[in-house]
Amino acid sequence: MRLENTTIPGCYEIHTEIHADERGAFVKTFREDFFSKYRLETFYPEEYYSFSKRGVLRGLHFQSPPHDHTKVVFCVSGEVLDAVVDLRVGSPTYGKFETFSLSARKASMLYIPPGLAHGFCVLSESAILIYKVTTVHSPENDKGILWSSVDIPWPSPNPIVSTRDRMLPQLADFESSFQYKFGLGGV
Repeated sequence: MRLENTTIPGCYEIHTEIHADERGAFVKTFREDFFSKYRLETFYPEEYYSFSKRGVLRGLHFQSPPHDHTKVVFCVSGEVLDAVVDLRVGSPTYGKFETFSLSARKASMLYIPPGLAHGFCVLSESAILIYKVTTVHSPENDKGILWSSVDIPWPSPNPIVSTRDRMLPQLADFESSFQYKFGLGGV
């Protein structure tokens, strides 16, 4: 595994080793010693996955305090354009975004700290994303910002979006309860 900084502090792209042969491929998605070495979270009490078809856009989601969480996301089938938006007051990248290509073929992961909104749009026929999170889902803290209120270069101007996601507040109207904490986790 290899950790790569992104432009957003505390958010990392983790590159895995793909062991491929005539049978297919084997990818290790978690090693406690690797995560600990970089002071990344190692306790994930909940894990889930989403299955989405081409053109679906999910996001931009997060959990608010006190149930905010670190999220590790990786794609095990298909390909997505993944995006994070920094919502941490005091962060040098507050309100900024970064996008990533996640795919089963590439087998990289995103490490997303608390205070970042996350979303993705499916580029392939379908895609499966797996999420590891450091807190259990809390419906009353399940929040988001409107996917189109940030200048993310989504691949489609008219993606398939849930009713809930269409009703999320604009970034400009969002009052953040996240505070930037310099130096937590990573390299």
